[in-house]
Amino acid sequence: MKYKLGFLGAGNMAHAVATAAINQGLVPADKIIASDTNESRRDLFADMGINVTQDSALVIAQSQQIMLAVKPQVFPDIAPLLAEVDAQRQIIISIMAGITSAKIEALAGQSLRVIRVMPNTPMMVMQGMAGVAMGQSTQPGDDTFALELFAAAGKAISVSESDIDAITAISGSGPAYIFYLAQAMQEAAEQMGLSKDGALLAQQTILGAAILLGQSDDSAGELRRKVTSPGGTTQAALTYMEEHNVRQSITEGILKAQARSIELGK
Repeated sequence: MKYKLGFLGAGNMAHAVATAAINQGLVPADKIIASDTNESRRDLFADMGINVTQDSALVIAQSQQIMLAVKPQVFPDIAPLLAEVDAQRQIIISIMAGITSAKIEALAGQSLRVIRVMPNTPMMVMQGMAGVAMGQSTQPGDDTFALELFAAAGKAISVSESDIDAITAISGSGPAYIFYLAQAMQEAAEQMGLSKDGALLAQQTILGAAILLGQSDDSAGELRRKVTSPGGTTQAALTYMEEHNVRQSITEGILKAQARSIELGK
């Protein structure tokens, strides 16, 4: 195969993966190819030294690892091209939400070695979290490259494909929950007359708390307890949130995300 890694779709997530692969020395730029119908996206990849094309069939014909980085609703249009994949020599890596390995194989019309990955947007700043799952027709070791690739842009864990919907709900959609919290903190700051610095206060507080959580031996609950003095300001806020079922609402919302991911897969 001429290329180690080929992208079908050159969106933001594909760009983050390609950047990590090159910067971490996993794959040289000249061993990567990407296809996209959008000229500006192709130009962005070309500026990195990556080979680009409008021809998805070319990517499929010449890439050892083929990443499906298109929107799920677009996939049925390109799926017939996967009939040309040599399953003995090539591996499919899919970052499409909600489309199972069985469905990918069915639409392609043949058995394929499919690795499903659920990444998240912090990959764009090399702080991503990804769940990597072996598909129904894979062989031992087929996920090794994908695990290395996504770990290069943050962290990656090996999971069962049946867990992908849960991974989607927790870490895939998770950044939106944090941005939602940041938005609420900023709005509170503005109400207290801190409109100029509200965004910075929220951003740095969330960033610092995340780093502390990652480096501490304490659980999230224990860290929260250490910040919460009895009868103090933090206690006043958390008591109000508990009385209004904020934590329960967040948990139930995440379960709704999982249910929606399962529904989309059908």
